[in-house]
Amino acid sequence: MTAPQSPAELRAVLDALDRPCYVTGPPHAPRLTHDRPTAARPLLAYAPPLPVERLGAPAFRAHHGVAAAYMAGAMAVGIASVDLVSALARAGHLASFGAAGLAPDRLDDALAELRRRLDDRPYACNLIHSPGAPQLERHCVDLCLRHGVRCVEASAFVQLTPDLLRYRLSGLRRGPDGSVVAGNRLIAKVSRPETARLFLRPAPAALVAELTRAGRIGAEQAALADRVPVADDVTVEADSGGHTDRRPLTVIVPLIAALRDDLALPGRAPVRIGAAGGIGTPYAVAAAFAAGADYVVTGSVNQACVEAGTSPEAKQLLAEAGPTDVAMAPAADLFEQGGTVQVLTRGTRFAQHAGYLYRLYRDHDGLDTLPAHQVRRLETTVLGRPLTEVWQETAAFLRTRAPHELTRADGDAKHRMALVFRWYLAMSSRRATRGGTDDAAHWQIWCGPAMGAFNAWTAGTPLADPRHRHAAIVAARLLHGAAFLTRVHALRATGLTLPTEATRCHPSPGARLERGTRMSGSAR
Repeated sequence: MTAPQSPAELRAVLDALDRPCYVTGPPHAPRLTHDRPTAARPLLAYAPPLPVERLGAPAFRAHHGVAAAYMAGAMAVGIASVDLVSALARAGHLASFGAAGLAPDRLDDALAELRRRLDDRPYACNLIHSPGAPQLERHCVDLCLRHGVRCVEASAFVQLTPDLLRYRLSGLRRGPDGSVVAGNRLIAKVSRPETARLFLRPAPAALVAELTRAGRIGAEQAALADRVPVADDVTVEADSGGHTDRRPLTVIVPLIAALRDDLALPGRAPVRIGAAGGIGTPYAVAAAFAAGADYVVTGSVNQACVEAGTSPEAKQLLAEAGPTDVAMAPAADLFEQGGTVQVLTRGTRFAQHAGYLYRLYRDHDGLDTLPAHQVRRLETTVLGRPLTEVWQETAAFLRTRAPHELTRADGDAKHRMALVFRWYLAMSSRRATRGGTDDAAHWQIWCGPAMGAFNAWTAGTPLADPRHRHAAIVAARLLHGAAFLTRVHALRATGLTLPTEATRCHPSPGARLERGTRMSGSAR
């Protein structure tokens, strides 16, 4: 009689993703094997080979020229850095440079460096909606076109803008077969069906006409505009770090996928739907694909990687975070409107400080109306300097970047107070990227619960240490684990019961961490 297979033996068969997994009989003593069934051991169940390259939509991989249906989303102020984008591109993944919040000269330098390092390898640049400073969108699009950036990740858009459409439409041309080719690829990040609808349809005729009259697009591009949707891909963002509506992934992804199907253009390949927010473990990756996502997008977990443009001290705080060590705090760019971002609470008091600032703004008409005890608390506990100094620094910045804000502040004391408070919010994110001797109590570190889930999954392994978290390794482990779990679930659907020890997905404590390899990693 053949001895029962051990959990380790079962796992070894499941974990060999490029080989078929047969469950052979007899029913009272099933075995997992790569060997074909025989008359003596008939087939009971089967899981086909599932290398990570088969996860998600083949069309995503083909369209973007990448090896997997995996993307690293942009993290602002260069946290999704040149190094991070380059490392992932070399490993066969799409990554978006964190352009939001960077001055045009810094973005110019970064895109030039990416072009030098990556040549024709695919990558993306983030374009963030800036309703209060539309010139920032214009500068970003100008630079993307100048540097030949062929993919833009558009985020925070609640309406379509001329510069967003200028990027998309200026790349339209007819292919040899008469089809419309979009040379400038666009990935839209959304969290609401009404916003998704803007990107799933062609560009509005009125905006196309406006761009044509202004000479921003040619007559051919204008004629082709109604033949393509605004976006090639729509990333559905659930409970993520930074700006987030905290939507449940399993609710919003199928909802927007159904909307995509309803709005599909005849004769055009359907827009692909991605899943972002909460993607920090193989379990989440597998669940996103099972919910209908064509690709997945990671965010928070990349911020703690070696290549991310944040400080080692901030990365250590991120690596120690649990899934509940996050909170919502007022956002710098939407402060007056009450907008919020999700941030890390472990090791920093930024969320409390920012909430205090918003309460002061809500309850008072200006800095001059603040009670004396509140001014003392504000200057000593939060700002760390006199209000007059903060205003002088704020005004000096705005004279070159947004002089209209100064004009408004001269006649609006409440707006002037908001600008001072926004100075603190903006500086706190830069303090986190600098690290060092800066007071960590004031660090703003954008983070979602996925970070804590990733830390729990990697506990006790080399990946628990942020010095070992290379972005390409993290991607490989997440994808390999998701494929492993998908095979497990396929066998469970046949009624097969497997021991927990054989199906638990975690990084192996003894696994060697390889750098510079494409799609390397293990679920074990």
